Amino acid sequence: MHVKRALAAAASLMALAATAGCGGGTSAASGAERAVPGSSSAGPAGADGGGATEQGFGGDLPEASDMDTLSRYIDLFTSCKDVVPGAEYDAGHGAEDTAWGTQEAADPSWGIKERAVCKDFRHPIALLLVSDMRKFQTAAKKNNDLFAIGRNYAVVPVGDDQIEALSPSGLAFLTCDPDFSPPSGHRTEKALVDGCVLSDYFPA
Repeated sequence: MHVKRALAAAASLMALAATAGCGGGTSAASGAERAVPGSSSAGPAGADGGGATEQGFGGDLPEASDMDTLSRYIDLFTSCKDVVPGAEYDAGHGAEDTAWGTQEAADPSWGIKERAVCKDFRHPIALLLVSDMRKFQTAAKKNNDLFAIGRNYAVVPVGDDQIEALSPSGLAFLTCDPDFSPPSGHRTEKALVDGCVLSDYFPA
């Protein structure tokens, strides 16, 4: 099933690349939007980092207009089922089955607009719509947290299987570890916050 999803996603992303090469605007991969440099969906660059083309990877990170779009995109690569609002998930689960972000989502310094949780076959996955990506990356650096991020969202995979499954998703790995050094052949670019980088290498 994962192979079929990956192949379908790869075909969609190849179609996107062809569209971008012809000067097209945005394209969709099973309902998930991808911002194309120069398109209206990219939004103006701003000091808050929201929609800014300086986000990295040429501004061509996946973008989601709402939580349903985000969860369906993640489900292309790893199972993301039974999506519920974060507070509802927290109320129904004990400490042994928590998902990241209970406190962080309520803290304005993180710039998190909305938090939800879906589940694969074993683990919860925190889904975060981010209203201010610069704030989010600043908080991530302060707390030494790692994320897979899109243009306006972040995902918190749990376990090597989820991380490996998301590595071909077009998301970027956000890290502020000064010792991070991906293998040759992988991309690494500056993030919005000094000392942090985005990479297409997802260390498991």
